[in-house]
Amino acid sequence: MPDHANIRQIGLPGAPLPLSTAPRNPPQPTVPDEIRRAAEEFEAVFLSEMLAPMFDGIDADGLGGGGMGEQIFRPMLVERYAEAIARAGGVGIADAVMREMLRMQGEAPALEAADGAGG
Repeated sequence: MPDHANIRQIGLPGAPLPLSTAPRNPPQPTVPDEIRRAAEEFEAVFLSEMLAPMFDGIDADGLGGGGMGEQIFRPMLVERYAEAIARAGGVGIADAVMREMLRMQGEAPALEAADGAGG
């Protein structure tokens, strides 16, 4: 019988991945709330546009009972999914947008030096 305590250490196929102790998204130093909010909203809109085609192929009768109500509310559901993904850390678009917005305002050198994203 295998020793399950060592599975994470030796990396067997199908075993859970080791958990990192580093934060997923390191805190951004002194980023104004308006810029952070705008970048997250941009990412949510982008993700919504990417998720929408996934739901186009699903019959309206399955997910929520079908009918006109589901046809009306399905785009709102997709938007909420996208917002939840963006709030949970997203796919990195918000961070890139934030850096670009700060660079355009002349505040990027301090941010790049603080988070190590020079270039």
